Amino acid sequence: MTGANSPTDQTEVAAFLADPATHGGSGVERIDTHGSMVFMAGDRVYKLKRAVRFPYMDYGTLAKRASACEAEVRLNRRMAPSLYLGVAPVLRDANGGLALGPVCENTDHGDAVDWVVVMARVDQDTLFDQMAERGALTPDLMRQLADAIASFHASAERFTDRGGQIAMRWVVDDNIAELGERPDLFEPDRLAALADRSRSALDRHSTLLDRRRDQGLVRFCHGDLHLRNMCLVDGRPTLFDCIEFNDDIAIIDVLYDQAFLLMDLEHRGLRILANALFNRMLERTGDIDGLALLPLFLSARAAVRAKVEASAGKDQPARTYFDLAVSLIDPSGPKLVAVGGLSGSGKTTAARKLAPSIGPAPGAAVLRSDVLRKELHGVEETDRLPPDAYAPETTRRVYAELVDRARRIVSAEHGVVVDAVHARPEERKALEDAAHELDVPFRGVWLEADPETLIARVKGRSGDASDADEDVVRRQLTYDIGPLSWPRFIQRDADEADNSKLGQIIA
Repeated sequence: MTGANSPTDQTEVAAFLADPATHGGSGVERIDTHGSMVFMAGDRVYKLKRAVRFPYMDYGTLAKRASACEAEVRLNRRMAPSLYLGVAPVLRDANGGLALGPVCENTDHGDAVDWVVVMARVDQDTLFDQMAERGALTPDLMRQLADAIASFHASAERFTDRGGQIAMRWVVDDNIAELGERPDLFEPDRLAALADRSRSALDRHSTLLDRRRDQGLVRFCHGDLHLRNMCLVDGRPTLFDCIEFNDDIAIIDVLYDQAFLLMDLEHRGLRILANALFNRMLERTGDIDGLALLPLFLSARAAVRAKVEASAGKDQPARTYFDLAVSLIDPSGPKLVAVGGLSGSGKTTAARKLAPSIGPAPGAAVLRSDVLRKELHGVEETDRLPPDAYAPETTRRVYAELVDRARRIVSAEHGVVVDAVHARPEERKALEDAAHELDVPFRGVWLEADPETLIARVKGRSGDASDADEDVVRRQLTYDIGPLSWPRFIQRDADEADNSKLGQIIA
């Protein structure tokens, strides 16, 4: 948590970059971080690495700063190629003053006084942390963000000689050691409990951590995946400002990378958004087995933030992150919830609204039969399937897979909501039996609406995984659903009072 400045004096360079004359008279905005000085002028951003040395980051020499500038551009172009224009040297002119050299791809210029990363400037209002503060982030935007993260992770370079239990143990041990330097800020008894539970989780899941590494799930990730490092570019969620200064921080398990963002949303009180992102990521990756690691990953991310805030002298934020780290490592138990009803009864709306409050952070995984059916047929979620995809034998396969995945999620100590029609008694019983065998609480609810409402809702759908239309609804209305032990409930769109009552039934 300590660092030392190198002898390099960057006062002159910083003053030059802050001078409007350097940028043709444009006003200059400056942002300082522990590792950089950022100067925004006109339509460009100039990022100067601070000449500092920390245990985890060394910019102490010109050569190291030059290399870091090149790496920042190269790595961030994986996600945001239009934002990262290149690098530029700060040069000494003939009169002894400073001048900006041309934007280029490498740092071969031997006369540079220092180097800067040159970026295209983005509208600050499109930064996700700013959007979060004014309530502009939505579940749909989180699902789009999840798609961007999943695509990035899928293409990221894979490593089998890094990560695993050894790397995660280093994170935990380093967190505990650094937090322990501030007993005035982090209560020793609570820190000891955090250490004990974190190391116990490491011991329980060491084989899983190593197996994921061997399976290629340790990749060259972003490493600093939180809302401040995301923005909209041409209306699309875009990641930027990844870790370039320490491969041990960036080459990590993909779920640990994702955990930073989930923790950030949780810390901001945005569980609904976190759950939307989490579920979309789960749909994209199918990473059910990794759910057992989430409490450890989330807690470790919060502990990292606690020590960073403490090192910056921000005691109150440090305490809140520490409190979060302690709570996340000791989560509530799993629960299996089923939401049934005919097409158009509001199952998916109800499932998504219930999920954030069920089980450990960031809330329950939602398994939707319509999405699973498309997955099993190898088509996109919104592609329409032919009638034979709804034959009885296919439907039995879908429901069997729903039960199997629900079992795996609950076995990973996570909550799950199963969203499907569940018209047959045996379909409902299979989930109840699974919960009983796994010794976890089960709640089921049956949603209803009058035929006209059901038909109107399915007619009004667009861009949805469900293929149900008016004919499907009318056929379902003839079903004999048999004995129904689940509470019946009428789900009214966007009716908060009704949603509260539904939550009470599930609780």
